[in-house]
Amino acid sequence: MILELPDTTTGAVAKSLVQVRDEGGAIALGRVLTLVIDAGDRDPEPAIEAANVASREHPCRIIVLCRCGNANTHLDAEIRVGGDAGASEVIVLKAGPELLGHADTLITPLMLPDAPIVAWWPYEVPPDPSGDPVGTMAGRRVTDTLECAHPQDSLRTLRTAYHEGDTDLAWTRLTVWRGLLAAALDQPPFEKVHKAVVAGHDTHPSVTLLAAWLAQALRCPVELDLDPDAQGVTSVRLERATGPVIVDRPDGRVALLHQPGQPDRHLAMPLRTLTECLAEELRRMDPDEVYGEVLRDGLARIGVA
Repeated sequence: MILELPDTTTGAVAKSLVQVRDEGGAIALGRVLTLVIDAGDRDPEPAIEAANVASREHPCRIIVLCRCGNANTHLDAEIRVGGDAGASEVIVLKAGPELLGHADTLITPLMLPDAPIVAWWPYEVPPDPSGDPVGTMAGRRVTDTLECAHPQDSLRTLRTAYHEGDTDLAWTRLTVWRGLLAAALDQPPFEKVHKAVVAGHDTHPSVTLLAAWLAQALRCPVELDLDPDAQGVTSVRLERATGPVIVDRPDGRVALLHQPGQPDRHLAMPLRTLTECLAEELRRMDPDEVYGEVLRDGLARIGVA
């Protein structure tokens, strides 16, 4: 169900939420967090769809901010529940830059009491997520540099403005890669890696972050092998005295793991979806300390500053 509220106020939206709950049953009970999505002037529907699916694992109230072209204080809103909201309730607020410049006061009446707040920018990242009107309210701030017009510049922005609680879905997309590489190195022979090579798309931020993580964790030189036609990260090669550990995933679906002295293994390793990455980030409310180290120090080790 979608309830349209043209030319409204947040107070009226809050009252409508109560009315919808009373008429439709206890739809607002059991919410574990408030997810605020700042879609800017882009289409919010892909982000809403991903959040709806993720909400089946993490029931939440979703507040979506959309910028309209006008600069007045006119506010339009939608309330989505039931089949249009997954296991959550979605409030879409459409307003001009003037009103959204005070987004914290706009959304405060709509947030769940005593529940954690997660802010998500699914497109362009703000200059300072923790200093953004929405970011200052949130314990966790999620960006997605993959969707930025200039991903590498956005990584530099996040590095400069990093604050505990920040994370990026380009980093979350590497969870399987990091787990597989760590497991491979946790087997004999326990030798030092003297060089690493990361191959992948030339502007994909996950390629850069994986190289930075390896440089920070292994304290070895890391080379980048970039290809504009690649799909994300395509391979990692870790050079050791007795031979390299190689993970090769050229098609974005199946990876080949090569370890000296062991038979090659084929592993299902599809590209992670937006929903999977968002759901993973909603599982934790504590700071991602490893991401912070990679952003602050690892990027500098590979020459990104």
